[in-house]
Amino acid sequence: MALGARQIDVLGLVMKEGVLMVVVGTLLGLGAAWVGMRMLAGLFSSVASTSASNPTLILGAPLLLSSLALLSCYLPARRSTQIEPAVALRQE
Repeated sequence: MALGARQIDVLGLVMKEGVLMVVVGTLLGLGAAWVGMRMLAGLFSSVASTSASNPTLILGAPLLLSSLALLSCYLPARRSTQIEPAVALRQE
C-alpha cells in the first residue's frame, strides 16, 4: 500500500493465495480420505454407528474446515489493510 496499491488489491491478493491453498488442501484431503475410507470400510461398519459414506461427514467436515481457513485468511488481511502505510514504515 505504501507503493500505491489500493486496499482492495491487497485484500484480493491475500485472499487469492489463501483460496488457492484451501482448495488444493481440500482436494488432497478428500482424496486421502476416500482412499482411507475404502481401506478401513470394514472397520467403520463394525465400530461406528455411522456409515463411512455418510454425506454429512464427507461434505460437512471439509466445508467447515475450508470456511474456517478462509476466515482466518480474511480477518488478518482486512486488519492489515486498515494500517496506515506511513505508520507501518516508520515502525520498521
